[in-house]
Amino acid sequence: MRSRPLVVFDRLDTWEWRFCQRVTRLSLFPAWRITLQVASRLGDWPVWVLLIVAQPWLGPGGERRVLQYGAIALVALAAYRLVKTRLCRERPFITYLGGVHCGEPARDRYSFPSGHTMHAVMFSVLVAAHTPWLLVVILPLSALIAISRVGLGLHYASDVLAGAAMGYGFALLSLYVMASLLGG
Repeated sequence: MRSRPLVVFDRLDTWEWRFCQRVTRLSLFPAWRITLQVASRLGDWPVWVLLIVAQPWLGPGGERRVLQYGAIALVALAAYRLVKTRLCRERPFITYLGGVHCGEPARDRYSFPSGHTMHAVMFSVLVAAHTPWLLVVILPLSALIAISRVGLGLHYASDVLAGAAMGYGFALLSLYVMASLLGG
C-alpha cells in the first residue's frame, strides 16, 4: 500500500509533466542548455561556500555571519535530505522516461524538494538582510539556479516551489535565532 504523500505526488506528476516536457525542450538549444548547466553547477555548492567564506570582508559582523550561514546551511541540508529520502518522489525524466528531456546527470533518483533552490533562496534572504548591495548578483543567479532545475528535467516546478519555501523558512529561522542570541 502506498503512503499518502506518494498519491499526492502521482496527481502532481500527472498535472505537471506536460509543463516539464515543454520547458525541457528549450534545453535542446545549446546556449540555453549550457547556461542552465553552469547555473546548476554553481548552485551545487561553490557560490554558497564562497559567499560564506567571504563574509568577513563584506561588512561589519562578517565573522559572526560565517558561523550563522554555515550552521543554517548544514541544518537546511540535513532537513532537506530527511524530507527527500522519506517522500521519494522520482525525478520527471525518470517518471516520464523519454517524455522529459534530462539535460544533466542527476545525483540521485529523487526530486522533492529542490535543494539547489532551497539554498539559493535561503542565501538570497540572508544577503538581503546583511549585504543587500550583493542582491544585484545573487537574485539573478538564484532565479537562474531555480529555473535550471526544471529546465534540465531534474525537478518538477512544485519541487522548486517547495525548495524555495523551505529556503525562505530556514533563512527566517536563522535571522530569528541570531536576533535572539544577540538580544535584538
